[in-house]
Amino acid sequence: LAPMEDKSAFRLQVSAPEGTSYDAMDQYMDKLSSFLIDSLPEKKYITSMTAPGFSGSGSANSGFVRVALVDPDERTRSQQEIVSWVNKRVPRFNDGRSFAIQDQTIQVNRRSGQPVQFVIQNTNNEKLKQALPRMLDAANKSKVLQGVDADLKFNKPEIRITIDRLKASELGVSVQDISQTLQLALSNQRLGYFTKEGKQYSVLGQVERIDRDDPNDLKNIYVTNATGESISLINLLNISEDVTPPTLYHFNRYRSASISSGLADGKTIGDGIKEIQAIADTVLDDSFTTSLSGASRDYAESSGNTYFAFFLALVLIYLVLAAQFGSFIDPFTIMVTVPLALAGAVLSLWIFGQTLNIFSQIGMIMLIGLVTKNGILIVEFANQKQLTGDHKIPAVVDAAVARFRPILMTSLAMALGALPLALSLGDAATSRIPLGIVIVGGIMFALLLTLFVVPAVYSYLSTKKTKSKLDSLEPTPEAEKTTTHDESI
Repeated sequence: LAPMEDKSAFRLQVSAPEGTSYDAMDQYMDKLSSFLIDSLPEKKYITSMTAPGFSGSGSANSGFVRVALVDPDERTRSQQEIVSWVNKRVPRFNDGRSFAIQDQTIQVNRRSGQPVQFVIQNTNNEKLKQALPRMLDAANKSKVLQGVDADLKFNKPEIRITIDRLKASELGVSVQDISQTLQLALSNQRLGYFTKEGKQYSVLGQVERIDRDDPNDLKNIYVTNATGESISLINLLNISEDVTPPTLYHFNRYRSASISSGLADGKTIGDGIKEIQAIADTVLDDSFTTSLSGASRDYAESSGNTYFAFFLALVLIYLVLAAQFGSFIDPFTIMVTVPLALAGAVLSLWIFGQTLNIFSQIGMIMLIGLVTKNGILIVEFANQKQLTGDHKIPAVVDAAVARFRPILMTSLAMALGALPLALSLGDAATSRIPLGIVIVGGIMFALLLTLFVVPAVYSYLSTKKTKSKLDSLEPTPEAEKTTTHDESI
């Protein structure tokens, strides 16, 4: 979407296995924070939070670390280099998984996340459960994606208790008594209040924690049957273990799972989206629907809008030139300069190691208006030469020679005007540099080829120019007298 700006800050997204207690997660967060404090000389301050309630489900097995860096001119490493270094070191802390994330230069939502966010949807929860591990395995093997994770996790341990109604009936125990006994022992239900020394306290019904940590503790809980005998609950229940997702997610009202991923060094969001889409095409069947979210969705929407603006600019300029020249052929000859400029822009981006992002695309739209003036100068002068009786090939050659100086002067003026953008330093320089490189490279490349390509195209496509009948009419004596009288006045 846009080059990554050095904002002197990044975030460490942390998660641990489902079922991790708050205390264990807090210790893991302390290890990461201590490592960053000791290992990053560029740090300004570090903030960590365990189980944040405002992110996702706010479960105890999640957290984040926010690292603020000193200003770029006070450190030798860039933000990208520091983040890459951190991502290579944090896997040694294997109590959970963590991944350093940079804030996107352009983001619609205030909350930032991984650059690649891919959503898979299906009405059948079992199909999601089967397809998600295959997607994650394929994405983890990719050389483009890094730190792949999913929000939908089938890893929350769960004990399912069902009442053996036949056995309970044989032993004279009602289902209601069993349910109430379980509720009183395990549900932490509020039974009432009492007041002491002017303060009100709640009365909660629940056995001690040491007596409810294991499923086998149910054998120590008894229920009385109709004859007054005490029967252990373990004899009346069927217990099975299972795993379920901690949270169910929906996207556009369908059950969904979001796969998020970082990018390997040198890869862009566009590369990541193509990679994850190719994986989805091979893994998912026709019953699945996919979508983009977060920064990936912003990238796709902005790219579509930019392409629309580009083609709209081409059409408008062509129509304006057609009205000005009174021809549909001459504007086409003039607009041959546009692909020349675009070729120069892409070549310049490749030479200087820049990407095709929203800023470079804006520069290409600007080039449409900047470089067509070269063709206008040559075609207009060649048409005037044809009206004086010259053939089109000598006319266009003379036009290219005669208009070389104004073309050179205007092109150099525009290129030098955009040069400070290409040489930008300081804040937001990363965003301005691609814009400047596209303008300077496109103009200079078009300058060199316009003087040869436009005359060649003109010689093939242009028709013979003749004066209109109105221009060829000789003025009458009355018209000459009127003109002389007006001049004398």
